[in-house]
Amino acid sequence: MFRSSDFDYTLPPEQIAQHPLPDRAASRLLVLERSNGAIRHAQFRDLVDLVAPQDVLVLNVSRVIPARLHGRRETGAAAELLLVRSLPDGTWLALGHPGGKLKPGRTVRFGDDSAVEIVEMLGGGLRRVKFVGARDAAATLAKYGEVPLPPYIRRRPRPEDRDRYQTVYAAHDGSVAAPTAGLHFTPQLMERLRAKGTAVAAVDLHIGPGTFKPVEVDDLADHVMHAEAYAVSEDAAATVNQRRKAGGRLWAVGTTVVRTLETCAAADGSIRPGAGETRAFIYPPYTFRAVDRLLTNFHLPRSTLLMLVCAFGGYEHVMRAYREAISEGYRFYSYGDAMAVL
Repeated sequence: MFRSSDFDYTLPPEQIAQHPLPDRAASRLLVLERSNGAIRHAQFRDLVDLVAPQDVLVLNVSRVIPARLHGRRETGAAAELLLVRSLPDGTWLALGHPGGKLKPGRTVRFGDDSAVEIVEMLGGGLRRVKFVGARDAAATLAKYGEVPLPPYIRRRPRPEDRDRYQTVYAAHDGSVAAPTAGLHFTPQLMERLRAKGTAVAAVDLHIGPGTFKPVEVDDLADHVMHAEAYAVSEDAAATVNQRRKAGGRLWAVGTTVVRTLETCAAADGSIRPGAGETRAFIYPPYTFRAVDRLLTNFHLPRSTLLMLVCAFGGYEHVMRAYREAISEGYRFYSYGDAMAVL
């Protein structure tokens, strides 16, 4: 039985990528064969040579919103809100700092035309808030919102992050973190894959801040997984099912796609369309029903994302691949290099 400590590793701080490469597709690509643990090194643009014409590539098209807001409390003191997701009644779930000061009834202002009122305190640091200024949520985020870069990127966001911390195919607002495996794709690379005959299917999983939270309990069965909203259209499910039935392989671009598809997979591996919330926590041992290939970035120690990759690629194989990536100077995390598990 695996413990959370089994998924620990030491990474030199200088290998945590602080900036994106000028060319998205120039990232390195570590290719891991899960059947025997063989490793080879390539560039991400070489993906075209790995994907077959009959295969299907599944993308998470959720768009990152500028969800971080810096404002002032009634006292004039600084406050920060990170919007997590909108609720059906028009309010939002949010994380706030300083947490002890942002109580129900208190207000945070952004400029002189936007404000948020704290409505309700919830568990896990969450609170429910509503926009009460002249600007609604969309207008406030457009004017005052900041790209919610991950905590391990130790710099303030820059204008170029609005483009680079976003996939080129992002379509639907909703995430507070990027589906980072997709950051390496360019329009030209997508066109080369389509020209080869590879099918592309789009799903949504709106990523919340819980994606960065390490597993803090030793027994993995005791970990409470965060919920994230997903949607799989009838067209996407049909494309995936048709390609796999014809012998093609399903490539999941990122752990978020894996969680979405495994949530929607029937016992025979076919994908059912639908929408809802998933708390799927995938760790070894796990029998995958839908996914044949995985594209992913390198993930934080003790994270649910690393555990998912180990479940797919084999614990020993993946942890050895991480050690080799470190020794070979790969760049890690959101703006870092990629890994293909075949």
